[in-house]
Order: sequence, then structure tokens, then C-alpha cells
Amino acid sequence: MSVVKILFCLLLTYHLNEGKKIKGNKAVDGEQRVVLRLNQPYVSSSVFRMFLEGEDNCTLDPLQLHTLTSCGFNSSNPIIIITHGWSLDGMMESWVLRLATTLKTNLIDVNVVITDWLSLANTHYPTAAQSTRTIGKDIAHLLQALQVHYQYPVRKVHLIGYSLGAHICGFAGSYLEGSEKIGRITGLDPAGPLFEGMSPTDRLSPDDAEFVDAIHTFTQKHLGLSLGIKQAVAHYDFYPNGGDFQPGCDLHSIYDHISQYGLLGFEQTVKCAHERSVHLFIDSVLNKDKQSMAYRCRDKRAFDKGVCLDCRKHRCNTLGYDIQKVRSGSGKRLFLNTRSHMPYKLYHYQFRIQFVNQMEGIEPSLTISLTGTKEESGDIPIIVTETISGNKTHTFLITLDRDLGDLMLLKLHWEGSVLWKNMWNRLQNFIPWGGRERKPLLTLGKISVKAGETQERTSFCALTNDGQRVEVSQDEVFVRCKDDTPKQHRRKLCRFRE
Repeated sequence: MSVVKILFCLLLTYHLNEGKKIKGNKAVDGEQRVVLRLNQPYVSSSVFRMFLEGEDNCTLDPLQLHTLTSCGFNSSNPIIIITHGWSLDGMMESWVLRLATTLKTNLIDVNVVITDWLSLANTHYPTAAQSTRTIGKDIAHLLQALQVHYQYPVRKVHLIGYSLGAHICGFAGSYLEGSEKIGRITGLDPAGPLFEGMSPTDRLSPDDAEFVDAIHTFTQKHLGLSLGIKQAVAHYDFYPNGGDFQPGCDLHSIYDHISQYGLLGFEQTVKCAHERSVHLFIDSVLNKDKQSMAYRCRDKRAFDKGVCLDCRKHRCNTLGYDIQKVRSGSGKRLFLNTRSHMPYKLYHYQFRIQFVNQMEGIEPSLTISLTGTKEESGDIPIIVTETISGNKTHTFLITLDRDLGDLMLLKLHWEGSVLWKNMWNRLQNFIPWGGRERKPLLTLGKISVKAGETQERTSFCALTNDGQRVEVSQDEVFVRCKDDTPKQHRRKLCRFRE
């Protein structure tokens, strides 16, 4: 895993050292921020192509309006503009056509346009990064042509940018003339190098559109660099699997990538985590019945404890195309876990267990299994990272690739360590009369499981009267408490109320 990421970072470092560094922090100074005016001659550095179907596209020219009509532009439909990032080989990456095809096929009544800026993207990284302002102006000029000649409202525009393309979209929003803003910008793992830590005018920011969302998938630093930006840049910033790296993208997955992509398999492994943001977005369009839900949280550590599965006051949202566009005064960081392949959705559960009057400090190894009205979970190991003693409630995050339905039964197993078992067996030999009372017990209080996607919390009660006292290597069964009946109407609480 580390070898692949280090190779990519070495390549990026080479380009950073060889290229000309961006000077200063004033991204949009008085001269640069002059808005574009259509009565001035303007030469675009980008090529815009209207995506039709398959691999067919039609080149647009903002200065020749008949190309819009001949390419099938429909001013009644919204427009989505896809912008790629830095290019190593000067070729359009395969995900661009896949995303365009997915949008056109599934949304149908939409104009899909691809921004081709390969002539500037296929340069040293710092030069390409500096060119993001130029390409942003190109997009702004296209949108203003639509405004003037078609009375097309830019609030119907959705810009989707990957890596450097995300910042291009931000600059496009800042260069637009007039008070009306672009409707939505989606940043797919916005580029980190030369943008991390910069002011909002120097990168994608919430000010660039009416609504901005970003998906961060590769923020892990190597050699002082991170391909994706770690800082929040949107109204909603999503951090799948913590945002630093993604499952299925390590070196062990290279054989799967080679079997799928042939000789390009190694390249696919290198850019896997960075490009995962694109495929998560594609997944949100293809799998409408498996929308990934994310939850607002302080950081990944708190999320992994399972304490953030709350949807009150817009604390959760859907990742991808169908996000609920709710603006607030401050941006929100949201976390979720995903699978390593499509469909990426996982179901999140919070497991809470109370230990009562635990006099001896222990670190138990617990396994639980859940049974619902739809599915069974199978055995789920619970990793206790701290010593249990006294009266304390512990919470854990559980993720499953299937919806269990209404939870009805929970089985808990306490497995002592091999060392503990050996010590206990020796103690029994020395004190054969010790009996059952001398054997250590876990005394349990309240047990509950909360489903993040439905916001339903289920309380469990022991099946037998002495079920709250669990012995080592013993299975104990708990059932839904009698006064805790399923509430079917709560299954959609995680959706926002309009």
C-alpha cells in the first residue's frame, strides 16, 4: 500500500520541483477579479463538448451560437458541466465518459457538457494549478453567453470538478458577472497541493455557488503532500472512511485492477483512492435505492466510536447527486464508511452497552450478532480499546452491507483471552471448591442498538432473569424489550424535512 502511494507522491513532487511555483496568496486580486464582458474579444483555452450518447459529442463555441442549437442544447433543461483534473499523459480519463454517460442516461432531461483543458492540464503540476484560473474564466464566459443570448439562469447550472477541476469550478463561480450565482458546485476530491491552507479566494469555497458540496477521499499525507485537500471547502464536506484512504485501494488490490483494466491496472491502483470520489458520485446516480448516508461529526475518531449517528437539525445528509441542499451559516463535516466496490453503501449502527459494578478491570473480547425482520448480521466482533471497570456505558460503531430491518434479537458472546483461560484453569486446580460464584462475571445494564439510516433505537432485555450476568465463553440471548415496539414511521426520519 505505502509503495504505491509513495511512487505517486514522488512523481507529484518531481512536477512540483520542476514547474514554476504559484506566486503569492492573492488568487483573485483587483486585476484578476475583473468580471468577463461579452463585448470584449475572448479566446478560450478550453474546448467544450456537448455529450450526446455513447462516445459521441459535439463541440460548442460560445462565440457561434448556432453550435449550441446544432449540438442539441435545450434551454429548458438544467446543464451539468464536468471538468477533469491534472493529466499525466494528455489523454481524457475513462471516468469522464462514464460519468457523462451515467448522468445523461439516468437523468435524461439534462444538458451534459465536458470541459476539455488537456492542453494546459498536461504540464508540470504547478503550471496546471496556475491555469485553473484561466479555465475558470472560460467556463464563466460560456455561462454568461448562455445568460445573454438564451436568458439561461445560472442557478440551473451544476458544475462537477475533479481534483484541480474542483478549484476550476470555484474560480468559474467567482468570475461570473452579476448577483446571480451558479446553482451548485460539486468538488470531487479537490486537489491539495498548492491549495491546502489557502484563503477562500484561492480555492473552491462555499461562496462560489448557491450550494457547494465536496467529497474527500485521499487526504493522507506522504512526503508532506496530500493529493486531496483535507480542509473543508464546501457547505457539506464528506469524508468517506475518514477521507484519508479508501478500502480496496491498497497494493493487495492491484491484481483485481489488472484483471479489470489490463496493463492500466497499476495506474488504476495508484489513483484509486483519489478517483474513488468520482465513483462514489456515479454510484449515487446508478443506485437510487442504495443512497449512502453520512453523519456530522467532529472527527473520524469520534465517528468510529459510534456517537455521531444523529440526523436532528440536518446533522446527516445523502452523499452524491441527491444531496439535500440545505445551507447554513457554517459548513458541515460529515463522515461515513463504505464498501470497497459498487454499490458502496453500508448501513451504520450504534451499539451501546452498559457495564454495572465491574470491580476488576478487564478488556473483554465480545462478539454480537443481530437478527432483524429482514436479515441476520452474522458474528460481529466488538473491539474494546479501554479497560472496563466501575459503572460505564460504552458505544461502538457497527457497519453492515445489508439492512437488517427492525431489530428483534441480539446474541452476545464473551470470549476471554487464552492467557486468562490458562490462569483460570490453574486457579480451579488449586481451589476446586471455588464453584460458580468465584468465576468472573460481566454484569450488564442497558443494551441498545441505533440504526443510523432509520434513526430507530432498539432496547434489548435479557431472555432469562439472570441474563444480565454473563460468564466467559457463554452465549447470552437478548430480545427486544416488550415496551419497545417497532416504529415504522421513523424509517424516513433521516431524510430532511422541507
